[in-house]
Amino acid sequence: MEELKYNCSILHVVAFNSEKKRSGVLIRKTNENTTHVHWKGAAEMILATCSNYYDSNGIIKAMSKAEKNMFEHIIQDMAAKSLNAFAHKEISEEELEHNEEGKPHQSLKEDSLTLLGLVGIKDPCRPGVYKAVEACKKAGVNIKMITGDNVFTARAIAIECGILKADEELNTGAVVEGVEFRNYTEEERMQVVERICVMARSSPFDKLLMVQCLKKKGHVVSVTGDGTNNAPALKEADIGLSMGTQGTEVAKESSDIVILDDNFASVATVLQWGRCVYNNIQKFIQFQLTVNVAALVINFIAAVSAGEVPLTAVQLLWVNLIMDTLGALALATERPTKELMEKPPIGRRAPLITNVMWRNLIAQALYQIAVLLVLQFRRESIFNVDDKVKDTLIFNTFVLCQIFNEFNARKLEKRNVFKGIHKNRLFLGIVGFTIVLQVVMVEVLKKFADTEKLNLVQWIACIGIASVSWSISWFVKYIPIPEKPLFSYLHC
Repeated sequence: MEELKYNCSILHVVAFNSEKKRSGVLIRKTNENTTHVHWKGAAEMILATCSNYYDSNGIIKAMSKAEKNMFEHIIQDMAAKSLNAFAHKEISEEELEHNEEGKPHQSLKEDSLTLLGLVGIKDPCRPGVYKAVEACKKAGVNIKMITGDNVFTARAIAIECGILKADEELNTGAVVEGVEFRNYTEEERMQVVERICVMARSSPFDKLLMVQCLKKKGHVVSVTGDGTNNAPALKEADIGLSMGTQGTEVAKESSDIVILDDNFASVATVLQWGRCVYNNIQKFIQFQLTVNVAALVINFIAAVSAGEVPLTAVQLLWVNLIMDTLGALALATERPTKELMEKPPIGRRAPLITNVMWRNLIAQALYQIAVLLVLQFRRESIFNVDDKVKDTLIFNTFVLCQIFNEFNARKLEKRNVFKGIHKNRLFLGIVGFTIVLQVVMVEVLKKFADTEKLNLVQWIACIGIASVSWSISWFVKYIPIPEKPLFSYLHC
């Protein structure tokens, strides 16, 4: 092989063309002083340019129609493999085109070639790809494979990966070729784009066209790719995922996320973590809105009725400080669960604050407001304390309600808010640290927080009142809610 390389000099190289599905090279054999053009690429593309072939004895023979059909059947039989073909042609000096500098012209001969052979290269799926595809499907994600392979190879790979079912036939519209898709009218494309699972012999334009069609249909589209030709589709998609190892710099710059291990299983991991982050944001929003609504209402009602507010500016600042920082940190530490991959995907126009969140936060806010108003106006009949201790009781109960409500915010829909709590030690640590800070605030920093010391009975009462929020969270989740967003009824 090395000796063969030394005896040949490369005159010109044609890089792989995604439309023609082949690459070529022009070489000159020094010992024979002959010039040859060699092509390699997709089997059926190379076969279409050949008019001759080598027989088993190495003799060049003209390719008849019957022999061409025979080669086509071989290609179809080897469809489960990535099939490539090799062809060449000897070129005389008269046929060799030159430019003004005397060098060979960039266009190489592409007709009347002699077929050298067909090679099937098995490219098996990586371990875990099938499970990753199944996980994405269970999560409501519709996976489409867009490839340059021929339709038979593409279908075989799609079945192996689990993208396509083995009993799905070609005439169902699940498998199409790129040229067929791009020749559809815009109306036809919009009708069939959701049905397509595999697109074979596609060009970069076909991939871009599919992304645009899916976005017009209202879908959130994610695209994976590693080549420069994939850059337009990666940039057009809502989320572009490029490959960190084999991906080109152009693809990486056009994408939003770079997958370092080039493994599709990582896409499922990205999906799971993305849903986890979104879910954690919703948890914090529900938690924070409950704090703000309760604080605003209690201070407003007290100010209007009694001319004074039970929660001072310093106390409100303290509440926001520990709830915005420690509360957010505690809820942000929740790790992904399998339950997240069993939910349907979030629509493009879905509200951030769902009906479930409204139900939870309204129930908790109403309870906190009711309790704090009772402490505000019925303190003497319950605890028989002065205004200073009364305000401290309100402040302490309010903060403890938020600490207990952090547990409720962990699960937006599940009734058991303690499920998996032992796995999140950071959450428990943050909650414990918050309780310690609150004790210091009430018992030590009295002048700073404008509070009074509370006795053991008063502390137990505050904790008992706050713990009722767990029972409320359990029962309120039995209340059915409409699927239609609440604010959408205002537009009717």
